[in-house]
Amino acid sequence: MKVEILYEDEDILVCVKPYGMPVQGDKSRDTDLVSYLKNYIFEKEDMEEEPYLAMVHRLDRPVGGVMVFAKAQKAAADLSDQIQDGTMTKFYQAVITGELPEDVGIMEDYLVKDGRTNTSKIVKKGTKGAKRAKLQYEVLDVFETNQGILSYILIELMTGRHHQIRVQMAGRGAGIYGDTKYNPVFAKIKKHDGQIALYATRLEFRHPSTGERMVFKTEPEGAAFDVIELDEF
Repeated sequence: MKVEILYEDEDILVCVKPYGMPVQGDKSRDTDLVSYLKNYIFEKEDMEEEPYLAMVHRLDRPVGGVMVFAKAQKAAADLSDQIQDGTMTKFYQAVITGELPEDVGIMEDYLVKDGRTNTSKIVKKGTKGAKRAKLQYEVLDVFETNQGILSYILIELMTGRHHQIRVQMAGRGAGIYGDTKYNPVFAKIKKHDGQIALYATRLEFRHPSTGERMVFKTEPEGAAFDVIELDEF
């Protein structure tokens, strides 16, 4: 599985994560993105030691899209600060089963992660371990298909909680297309290619050394998005 490199310098590396590839090593022992990129840097720069590469944000295994990694500790700290203070912005494209009540809106919930099942759920504010989850969305199009009504949406993720978009959409009865974990429409499907119709399409941040505003964009592709005709936003 080849990984597309969008940008690289001595501080950062920006790439497109393929859907189905874990960001970090897991029990599947499949090739993970961090190991792939370290090996890429090691060979390209003819290094004698393992290169430094820090993961500052995540994408779920069945989600593809643009990610940034830090190649130096100072860059890692700066990018992490941008995530915490909200100056790094992340946009996703998604296909959901059903419709949302408004064409533009904000979703705000409290989520609790269950480490045993690797799932998250919406709970009441004040629940032990609950974390605030917030996103903005815009409905780009609605389609009537032989699989029912599907909506094509653009999401700005304002907090980065575990499985956040998948959980919040499912909580409104409009789960992500292809999501066998949270969308009951797909829950009984055992054979699946590993892709869901959720894609990290745009990433914006300040370069940790130069301060330049960096913007990277990539368009979704693959079977999960082929159910509708995509228009670039």
